[in-house]
Amino acid sequence: MAEKNILAYFKSPEEAEGVARKLNALRVIDLSINRFSRYPGEGYDPFNPITGKVSSLSAITQDAAITNQSAGILSAADPAASGLSHGGQGGPTGRDILLTAVVDESVHHQALRIIEEAGGQI
Repeated sequence: MAEKNILAYFKSPEEAEGVARKLNALRVIDLSINRFSRYPGEGYDPFNPITGKVSSLSAITQDAAITNQSAGILSAADPAASGLSHGGQGGPTGRDILLTAVVDESVHHQALRIIEEAGGQI
């Protein structure tokens, strides 16, 4: 049996989880759902920008959790940090949820159809 890989992008974890349930009915071999970002770090610890330490401009304007000074400088250089460009949390497409699936070749086209019908981008 040959296997096929699928990378699909969604706007919310709930959309991806709905597709995951349908793919499990097709006996998916492996499946994961993850949020990704172009900036390093995870989570966000709110702080008072007047009295607290600000790690980077993008920590304030993009809710980015910056883990080191170099990453902070790089992320602050992004046009979205200035407020002149707004790509949303997932960037220009708003899709920051990645569903990764491995399916049998015999159900590959059916899995792609399920993803596309649910609003996923392949």
